[in-house]
Amino acid sequence: MDITGKKLFVKAMREEGVDTIFGYPGGMVTDLFDELYKADDIHLVLPRHEQALIHEAEGYARATGKVGVCIVTSGPGATNIVTGLADAHYDSIPLVVITGQVPLKLIGNDAFQEVDIVGMTRSITKYGVTVRDRADLGKILKMAFYIAKSGKPGPVLIDLPKDIQNQVGDSDYPAKVSIRGYKPNTSVHVGQLKKAYKLLQAAKKPLILAGGGVHISGAEDLLCQFAEKTHVPVVTTVMGKGVMPVGHHLYVGNCGMHGRYAANKAVSECDVLFSIGTRFNDRITGDLEEFAPNAKIVHIDIATASISRNVVVDVPVVSDARLALDTMMEWAKPRSTKAWRDTIAAWEQENPLCMRDDKGMSPQMIMEEINKAYDSGIVVTDVGQHQMWASQFLSFGPEKKFVTSGGLGTMGFGFPAAIGAKIGAPDQDVVCISGDGGMQMNIQELATAVVEEVPITVCILNNYYLGMVRQMQQLFYGKRYSATCLRRRKSCPAECKGPNKNCPPYEPDFVKLAESYGAHGIRVTKAEEIAPALAQAKANTDAPTIIEFLIATDELVLPMVKSGNPMSEMILR
Repeated sequence: MDITGKKLFVKAMREEGVDTIFGYPGGMVTDLFDELYKADDIHLVLPRHEQALIHEAEGYARATGKVGVCIVTSGPGATNIVTGLADAHYDSIPLVVITGQVPLKLIGNDAFQEVDIVGMTRSITKYGVTVRDRADLGKILKMAFYIAKSGKPGPVLIDLPKDIQNQVGDSDYPAKVSIRGYKPNTSVHVGQLKKAYKLLQAAKKPLILAGGGVHISGAEDLLCQFAEKTHVPVVTTVMGKGVMPVGHHLYVGNCGMHGRYAANKAVSECDVLFSIGTRFNDRITGDLEEFAPNAKIVHIDIATASISRNVVVDVPVVSDARLALDTMMEWAKPRSTKAWRDTIAAWEQENPLCMRDDKGMSPQMIMEEINKAYDSGIVVTDVGQHQMWASQFLSFGPEKKFVTSGGLGTMGFGFPAAIGAKIGAPDQDVVCISGDGGMQMNIQELATAVVEEVPITVCILNNYYLGMVRQMQQLFYGKRYSATCLRRRKSCPAECKGPNKNCPPYEPDFVKLAESYGAHGIRVTKAEEIAPALAQAKANTDAPTIIEFLIATDELVLPMVKSGNPMSEMILR
């Protein structure tokens, strides 16, 4: 029996096991929404902005391991999701994004709300296509889900013209698809892997560097087992945080621009760096000429293009992290690394990760109380100083996930991603940690959180500034705080070196704003108020709770390595 394109679309969603779609209606997708109205088994979430919508789909995908699905209309609806596509592309998040498009006969005529969204996003999607023949719709949708979740996951964009949605055609939806030219790697070159393992075994100062690819492949348990069996210490990227429990005796901490002193020293001094599932971006490497200068480097990654792109490696291994670790477990043998681990421990003792406690309530105190209040669940961050403090001081492991925007560093990601995570995992506690700047980029999603009845806890660390840029201005720009003070008004003096008694009040009042949306609002100004506020937020199960923590404006994220400098050159205090 022949059916319309929109009916085939809904059939495809059911066949792919889609239970939630994040969608914002518009003229070129009204037919899809009309068909979804009849689908009681698919939950349609209406966000308040398309940028937030795609971040919510990202949060859902990260929390569930499923493909996140979203629908937007043509023109501005499509262009508003570009940031989210880039974010998902850099962090390897599987998404299928449907954009409406003007009818085929109008494409290329500068029609109302027509843009070439496929052309615009070609570099930040795994695959993008405009459907030009109703007969191809089923196959293209099947390809979209397969491409999004296979190999190195990522976003796929399907541009669907309005007339295709209503055309009648075949009702078949393919059970599988074969794509010429797209054959994701599902094996490992055993010879290369043996060479890598022998290098590790022969090392006197071996170090494992684990990235987000370990999470994506679900290889956290194998990584721990492999490290324990070989006695090799582990450092992580920010995206790799949580691959080993924070308290594990072999876990050193995050390395990179804001990494632990001991972790960065270990990378600089190791003789074999055994990296798994990382892209070696500049936040990890710093000056490439000085990165791991004494080490032979092994690089295991599922994406061939990522290997030796930034750091030229000695042993490349193209493989899924789980497959590689599973294979190596057959060879893994214990070896003595005590002297090397004692050296790393001495570095940690020399410069432990801690913040000053003489300025009242510190970010470290807040993170430690969050650790006590939530021993499981999902913690989602926005981007900025608070993100780094969370990665430094929060505990993560098998029961507590860390979700953040790593590759693109997208302000405005945190709050909507937390909403999506809670929708995907309703039985888990979800905590969002944000700054006052990032929170205001998608604060309208308070309405979405309230109507979706998702009781997430939102912790806003308010220092009245765009803190990460302010930190750079304080350290490297002579305290010229250009465009970073969020209290600054037109009537303020032209030059300002920081807060003083004449500063105007901060806007908005986050507590009142939360209450105006029907959410709960709490303000915390002292350390002794942190735990009761978190307990109250946890007890609020009818709506989200915003906790505004007023912290010092001049708190710094330390250690810090100036961009482009060697990772061994850390600012410590």
